[in-house]
Amino acid sequence: MVDVAQINPFKNINIGGVGQIGSALLIFFVAIFVLALVGVSIYLFINSKKYKYKIVLYKKIGNHVIRVASFKAKDFNIGKAGDKLWFVNKVKKYIPPATIQTAPNEYTHFEREDGEWINIAMPDIDEDLKQLKVKYVHQDMRSNRIAISNLLEQRFADKKTFWDKYGNMIIQLIFYLVVTICMVVTFYQWSNIVEKINFLVDKLDVTDRACGGTGIIPAMIMVCFRRKK
Repeated sequence: MVDVAQINPFKNINIGGVGQIGSALLIFFVAIFVLALVGVSIYLFINSKKYKYKIVLYKKIGNHVIRVASFKAKDFNIGKAGDKLWFVNKVKKYIPPATIQTAPNEYTHFEREDGEWINIAMPDIDEDLKQLKVKYVHQDMRSNRIAISNLLEQRFADKKTFWDKYGNMIIQLIFYLVVTICMVVTFYQWSNIVEKINFLVDKLDVTDRACGGTGIIPAMIMVCFRRKK
């Protein structure tokens, strides 16, 4: 059986002659520190999981509505009837639970002039313009979009790949090279081809005379030989 003392990593520790009591105290405090560190880590992890709501805050500054901050919020139970509020960290603010989401677990709020936060949704600009029977065209944006599109086409047109630029020319060169090689081989062997054709014609002529000079076509030569036999 394995002895626990044999696997004790602190068995050889001796602090300045303090002895076994000092070693035991050191082990005790180290264990307390490790347990405390693990406990704090678990607490922070669980606490971060509680802040599961994301609050995106907009505010009117000057004449424009801009996004000013993003917070995390968690449920805060009040009473015993299941009622709850949301507690927003960093600003230590309690707000009513929001119901309009702009993204998963994301709730957009707008801060009014009196400091109250209200849950809002992003407006549908197209639908609003349709109801007003207004066809809004931003000429500057359209002109910029056309100019940017043309600029991108010109820029990326110069960045064609090697095969986009020279693929067609390479294929044509290969085709002409193959045709040229075939022609060279044909002309090189032309004399042999002519000799073989002449030899074949002579053979056909001899065969025709052997069959009686009736002008039998080559396809019927074997029939003529069978009749001779």
